[in-house]
Amino acid sequence: MKTDLIQDHMGTHISWEHDGVTPKMIDWFWSNMEKGFILWHPEQHEPLEWAVAPKHGNPVGSIHIAPQTWNDGTRQNLYIRIEELKDVPEAVKEYIVYEHCVIVAGLGLGEESMVNPDPMGYRIHQWQKSDIGVIGKSSAIGTRKKETKEEGITWSAHCIEEIGNWGVFLPTLYELYKVVTNTKYNLYANLSVEGKGKDLKYKYIK
Repeated sequence: MKTDLIQDHMGTHISWEHDGVTPKMIDWFWSNMEKGFILWHPEQHEPLEWAVAPKHGNPVGSIHIAPQTWNDGTRQNLYIRIEELKDVPEAVKEYIVYEHCVIVAGLGLGEESMVNPDPMGYRIHQWQKSDIGVIGKSSAIGTRKKETKEEGITWSAHCIEEIGNWGVFLPTLYELYKVVTNTKYNLYANLSVEGKGKDLKYKYIK
């Protein structure tokens, strides 16, 4: 996987590309994270649980609990929500340039963060088809909790390893679950978007 990292006044941004991974596989992943969360980062992730489970066809509003320990030794039990795009600040949405995306909000480090949630910041993952597979970008943008450049570098190391592992496990996991036709246990949502900035919205999620 090739990557390129930049930092600006908003946060930290990673460009990446994969051979053999498709946009549909990544779309599928966000509704089925519990199936592959440890595989996403075997050294730092613990099993994922859903505080609010996604629905088939629509993961927006779902909240996953993502316990993990980063390279600096900090263990975090993050509550992370997949956002409704209309609720995301316009300055964050301006970074979306690819055909598929998910924007997640870091709500906090405990169950109490789900009560009147005020996001600490956002993580953007966006992707689209390329000649070899898929190209994408991932961004870390602090809002209520601004992030230093050093914190951005720590996050980027974790994220690059996560995104890189998609190439290792995601095609196989996606193929294996094709036999599970019950959408209660094998969900899918098309995360294609249309519009730009304040007009950004999902094409197929209402």
